[in-house]
Amino acid sequence: MAANMYRVGDYVYFENSSSNPYLIRRIEELNKTANGNVEAKVVCLFRRRDISGNLNTLADSNAREFEEESKQPALSEQQKHQLKHRELFLSRQFESLPATHIRGKCNVTLLNETDVLAGYLEKEDCFFYSLVFDPVQKTLLADQGEIRVGSKYQAEIPDKLTEDEVDTRVQEKMETKVWDPSNQLKDAQIDQFLVVARAVGTFARALDCSSSIRQPSLHMSAAAASRDITLFHAMDTLQKNNYDLARAMSTLVPQGGPVLCRDEMEEWSASEAMLFEEALEKYGKDFNDIRQDFLPWKSLASVVQFYYMWKTTDRYIQQKRLKAAEADSKLKQVYIPTYTKPNPNQIMMPGSKPGLNGATGFQKGLSCESCHTAQSPQWYAWGPPNMQCRLCASCWIYWKKYGGLKTPTQLEGAARAGSESGSRSHMTRQEVQGMSPFTRNEGRAKLLAKNRQTFILQTTKLTRIARRVCEDILQPRRAARRPYASINANAVKAECMIRLPKATKSPLKSKVIPRQSLATIVKDLAISAPLKLKASRGPPTPINRNQASQPRVAQSLLGKRGFESATGVPYPANGRPYTSGMRTTSQSVIKRQKVSQGEAPNPVVFVATKDTRALRKHLTQSEMRRAARKPHLLVRIKLPPPPRTLAMPLLPSSTSEPIVLED
Repeated sequence: MAANMYRVGDYVYFENSSSNPYLIRRIEELNKTANGNVEAKVVCLFRRRDISGNLNTLADSNAREFEEESKQPALSEQQKHQLKHRELFLSRQFESLPATHIRGKCNVTLLNETDVLAGYLEKEDCFFYSLVFDPVQKTLLADQGEIRVGSKYQAEIPDKLTEDEVDTRVQEKMETKVWDPSNQLKDAQIDQFLVVARAVGTFARALDCSSSIRQPSLHMSAAAASRDITLFHAMDTLQKNNYDLARAMSTLVPQGGPVLCRDEMEEWSASEAMLFEEALEKYGKDFNDIRQDFLPWKSLASVVQFYYMWKTTDRYIQQKRLKAAEADSKLKQVYIPTYTKPNPNQIMMPGSKPGLNGATGFQKGLSCESCHTAQSPQWYAWGPPNMQCRLCASCWIYWKKYGGLKTPTQLEGAARAGSESGSRSHMTRQEVQGMSPFTRNEGRAKLLAKNRQTFILQTTKLTRIARRVCEDILQPRRAARRPYASINANAVKAECMIRLPKATKSPLKSKVIPRQSLATIVKDLAISAPLKLKASRGPPTPINRNQASQPRVAQSLLGKRGFESATGVPYPANGRPYTSGMRTTSQSVIKRQKVSQGEAPNPVVFVATKDTRALRKHLTQSEMRRAARKPHLLVRIKLPPPPRTLAMPLLPSSTSEPIVLED
């Protein structure tokens, strides 16, 4: 009964999704709605999986500093991994959730220097926090409500002086004496002087214009003059005048007029007091935030002094009574029965026949992704559906409570991707890659942008062997056509280890491909390298496809000229000539698109020489098509023999005989 009774101030688990981990919240209020349901106003606490990678790095550095300062015992890698699941981040974000979604209680404490981190792993449902997370600003800050416990916060007490030892410290530098109880005045004389000081304060407020407006009645002026600020001033005056009443009287009323002493209650206006009450309702006694967000023109000392003076007023008593009456009308506790409905992620129902490899629809040979066990009374689907991962009963409870797996694994981020992916039939390749379990949330946006950095994927020897031995399970051709679909590498490697002893008896057939030497390859490249001709400077190459006024044709050896440049008349794609009313591509009014620097291609221009254009004429149409489909192969051109020239008798260019012209 007590386990299912939830009160204000309890830390509880809330379930908002059947596959995601529980939400950890602190109950602030329990309200009953109009339809009879109970809603809980809760404070949000966040896990490490809920914040960005940069903030996780900041939290790691803070954890290292805490371990060094508190001298924590050494932890194993698995303990460090599990300890991150126990760390929470407090926030000031409130939300309302149905009380029927509560799934149990937990314990959340503020981390102190005296705590041992390994102790949190030994206790169930135990968490800690040391930083405050702001969901709006995306920042992590130290909790200002920390209790300063530890050796560095203790005072250093000096040794006690002996009877004959003299204290050599200068008392004037260490402290200031404000009152001497062994003075020559009697208590009655001191009381009479304080009455005179109050009367002087009342008269001073009557002379002051601003005070007379704020406190028009004599009773209010006398009450203000009777507060502590007037008494402190009177006692300081006695101390400064060496408890001489005559000199102290003259100090109270100098030649310029009576001295007026004001405290924070008189300095603050009514509107500032209303702002302070509103801020106190929102932030509580967090005076730094009250001053920063509501009263930035006030000092922190002024805000603190006003708070303690405000608590002595009737206004505070009235608000306290209203809050008490409001609290009486609200629920103090609520009973939530234990949730017994089956989880939709269950693979095998408890009534079915137990087995080692789960129910139908899942591949055989799968084990728990966390503890790698093959036997469990109950299995739960975990991660993306296409990966067919699962967890045993104990690891599923650990996942729901602590938001992670017991052992670190590459697929730990798969559950987040699986819960958000849904149907992938309508997604592009970039979007599917962004939902990959090996991709963090903050890196998904970068995948959609063009990345020009190169990377290498290097496989191990066992992976290369598994490709040959388990080719029927792996199906490399099908996997190459669907590169976004995940492959269960653990199942393939496990099957490979079973088949490997049998496969070694029958050697694999491998085709040896002879490779040429490096010198031969360099020589062939040097022979087939095109000549680098200096291209004439012309108009810049357009990047946008819409700029078709200058047709961008490939002018390589096998390039084809544009139809417009061949005929001189612009034609559309359907072959019909443009009419006078149609707009040509040179008259396009489409706005030029802005191309980013990362997506802009490098301009490459090939200029064909006269000899190259002459050689193209000796290629047939089939040879041109074959060369276009395989541009990496050399093109062999059979040149026709040169035309034979007829032997003509050579005549002398000049002769000494006369030329005779016959009519």
